[in-house]
Amino acid sequence: MAKPDNFLSSIPDLPLRAFSSIFIVLLILGGILKGGHIWNAIVFVVAMISLWEFYKLLSTKHDISPWLIMVSGAFILIGASSEMSLTAILCSISSIVFVALFLEIVRRQVSAESFALENMGATIVGIAYVILPWSFMILIRSRELGSLFLITLFFCTWSCDVAAYIVGSRLGRNLLCEKISPKKTWEGFFGGAAASLLCGGLLALIFSFPPLPLLLMGLLCGVAGQLGDLGESVLKREAGVKDTGSLIPGHGGLLDRFDSILVNGTLAFVIFELIG
Repeated sequence: MAKPDNFLSSIPDLPLRAFSSIFIVLLILGGILKGGHIWNAIVFVVAMISLWEFYKLLSTKHDISPWLIMVSGAFILIGASSEMSLTAILCSISSIVFVALFLEIVRRQVSAESFALENMGATIVGIAYVILPWSFMILIRSRELGSLFLITLFFCTWSCDVAAYIVGSRLGRNLLCEKISPKKTWEGFFGGAAASLLCGGLLALIFSFPPLPLLLMGLLCGVAGQLGDLGESVLKREAGVKDTGSLIPGHGGLLDRFDSILVNGTLAFVIFELIG
C-alpha cells in the first residue's frame, strides 16, 4: 500500500490532536516546575480520572464496586502527597484488600451472593497499575533533582511516542503485534526507542548532568513505554472498546494518553532510588 504524499494530511483530526497535545505538555511541564500542591493536584486529578476509566474497563466483564477502588486510590495519592513512607503505603494497600474482602462477607450474608475475587482483584490491580505509578511521581518531585528526573521521564516518553508514530507510518513494514495493535511496526518500535535514548542524552547535556542515569532512563522509557502502550491495548481488546474515554479530543481518555507514563514512572522511581 502506497504511503500518502502528504504525511500530515494522513493524521486524523490533526489540529485537534495538536492542540490537545500542546495543552497536556504545558500542563504537565508547568506542574513539574511549580511542584508542591500544584503538581500534587494535577497528579491527583489525572490519576483519579484514569482510575475511573480503568474501572469502566473492568466493569464491562465483571461486577465491580467502584467506590472502594476510588476511595482507595484517593487515600494512597493523598498519603503520597503527605510524604507517607513506602512502608506505610504498602501496609495501607494490604489493609484495603482486606476491607474489600470483609465487605464481601457482609454482602454474601445479606444477599446470598458475593464478588470477592473480582473486587479484591480489581482494587489491588487498580492501585498497582494506575495509582502507585502516579504516587511515585509525587514522591520523585518532592526530592532533590526530582524535577529533572520527571522532565526527563515525560520528554523521553513523548519523544518516543512521536518518533514511533512517524517512523512507523513512513518506514514501517514489519508488524510488531498485529493481533494487539495492527498498525505498530518493528521499525516504529526501534525508532521510538532511539528517539527516547537520544532525548535522555540531550537533556543530560542541557542540564549538565551525569549522562548515564538519564541515558538509562531514556532507553528504559523507549522500550518499556511502548510495552506499556501495548499492554493497555490488550486491556481494551479484552474489554471490547476502542478508547478508555473521550475526555481528550483526538486522543481518547487519560489512560490512553498516559499508558506509557505508568510503567515509565515506576521505572524512573526505581532508578531514582538506586542512584539516590
